[in-house]
Amino acid sequence: MGERSVRTMASPAGNLVAVCVSSGSIPKRSVDGARVTTNGLEGDEHAHDKHNRPDRAVSLFDWEILTQLQGEGFHLYPGAIGENLTVSGLHVQHLPPGTLLEIGNVLLRLEQPRKPCYVLDSIDPSLKDVIVGRCGYMASVVREGLVNRSMRVQVSQPNSRAS
Repeated sequence: MGERSVRTMASPAGNLVAVCVSSGSIPKRSVDGARVTTNGLEGDEHAHDKHNRPDRAVSLFDWEILTQLQGEGFHLYPGAIGENLTVSGLHVQHLPPGTLLEIGNVLLRLEQPRKPCYVLDSIDPSLKDVIVGRCGYMASVVREGLVNRSMRVQVSQPNSRAS
């Protein structure tokens, strides 16, 4: 008999709705795709040094939360709150730290939920209070590669040796 895969059940999956970069501020602009390195997305800059760390290389946000916030009256779109990757159908916000996400050849490790920052005041002064607990996730890059809008995002088991 052949070797059995580590994953015996279908893992949750979603889709990449947007890939976003900026010159160091929000909003980030949507691009067709980008190279992901251990430092983050090529073409993406950060205004604050605290964001230039390997455990904060990539930020992810749920499309479903974005549309929920739109319904609450906030004018938001992919990249508006500074996320690099907007994901639908996966509910990234509810995944535990250490979860691995495969996007094509790229492998990301969810490190910590993102905390709202004062820069969100430029969108709406109440947003940073309203978005607590649903601001997305910061991730490190385990394996570099290219990501493009509409790619599949697959959850991998955190205990499957990827590093």
